[in-house]
Amino acid sequence: MTNSQPAILIIQPLMPQLDEKLTQHFHCHRLYEQQDPVGFIQQHGIAIKAIVTRGDIGVETAILEQLPACKAIAVFGVGTDRIDLDYTAKHGIQVSITRDILTEDVADLALTLMLAFSRNLVAYHQFAKAGAWENSSVELSTRASGKRIGIAGLGAIGLAIARRAEAFGMQVAYTARTAKDVSYKRCDNIEQLAAFSDFLVLALPGSAENLQLVDAKVLTALGKEGVLINIARGTVIHEADLITALQQGTIKGAALDVYPHEPMINPALRELDNVLLTPHIASATHETRAQMTSNVLENLRNYFSEGKMITAL
Repeated sequence: MTNSQPAILIIQPLMPQLDEKLTQHFHCHRLYEQQDPVGFIQQHGIAIKAIVTRGDIGVETAILEQLPACKAIAVFGVGTDRIDLDYTAKHGIQVSITRDILTEDVADLALTLMLAFSRNLVAYHQFAKAGAWENSSVELSTRASGKRIGIAGLGAIGLAIARRAEAFGMQVAYTARTAKDVSYKRCDNIEQLAAFSDFLVLALPGSAENLQLVDAKVLTALGKEGVLINIARGTVIHEADLITALQQGTIKGAALDVYPHEPMINPALRELDNVLLTPHIASATHETRAQMTSNVLENLRNYFSEGKMITAL
């Protein structure tokens, strides 16, 4: 690493493989390592040409305001809800995401959570591993095939989930800002979608308009046999309402991969038996993370050589 290389700012820790590659090509400043981030930005901000961040972290506008030479943000992920896109557009800052790379893995996990919850897979595993089958019989689980699935957000990930659900003979409905050219039923709002659904899958952006969208009314509409699955953002759920609904049996259960205050998971969720929890691992496969790493690196290299990020929004 030499000071002749373009200076970039890494907001939060990245995968070691990506960090290593960035170090080979750029003069990397790591904001998360600074004891005085504000003072660091004041001292070095004028030299920063680009930012690398994660989808769940984004970058504060207050930081961007102090980086006059920064005209590129490479996001390791697809989330942009924590980046002020109005500000970046106004100031000519390109934003890239790892578009279309995560889709299949996230859709796979959505169906995995649905099947694992409905078939009580974790409890059956524990039952068999403990040797309990020798002395008692198992309780019955619930079929997923042929049930109704509601998908909130029919972007690339939502469509991939819908295709998988069709293979299980499921009836599919959705909500989206605009009608899609699909055969699935479109509901006017998420409360109607919940009322339709045996499984309500959240695949929508974590934008301000979706903040705590799934509240007590939506959960009541989902009903006692309904299961909530979230592979979107933890913030799209009113967590206190969800916990109450789970505790009181308003809904059958929930399978969650994302949470409002990651990596912290509300202790009340961890105590419940009708919840399946995973630690935000929807895109956590070797194949996808390797492609995401390459995408971020190539976006930055292309920006500094050609002035254009490859997968800019």
